[in-house]
Amino acid sequence: MLKGTKVYSILNNKCPRCHQGSFFVYNNPFNLKKFDKMHSECEVCGESFEREPGFYFGGMYGSYALYTLLIASVFVSCVVILEINIFYVLAFLIPVLIISQPVFFRLGRLLWINIFVSYDPGAAKGEKKITPKW
Repeated sequence: MLKGTKVYSILNNKCPRCHQGSFFVYNNPFNLKKFDKMHSECEVCGESFEREPGFYFGGMYGSYALYTLLIASVFVSCVVILEINIFYVLAFLIPVLIISQPVFFRLGRLLWINIFVSYDPGAAKGEKKITPKW
């Protein structure tokens, strides 16, 4: 995948600034006790992942958009195009939505921080970012 793009950072659980350090502590989103554990800062470039209180509430909008896209595409493809009974589609879709919750949680947070942090190829070469601690 193209390193240096936002998609690379989002899909590979990487720091949005250097694309080398991990954003979440554990790469497995299905480790249900630890799927939401994040590093406080990037171990490679020092980018702070803890912005201000409530920063990641915006990530809920990203995960909401992903859920909506999944539901709409399954509904249109199965009910409208293939004319499958809606109750069969719901019986399939509800467990899929429940199982995919940790994945969408992570993708929403990674989407949100990638909106505000740009890729810096020099960040991984030891040029630590100095951020004020206000």
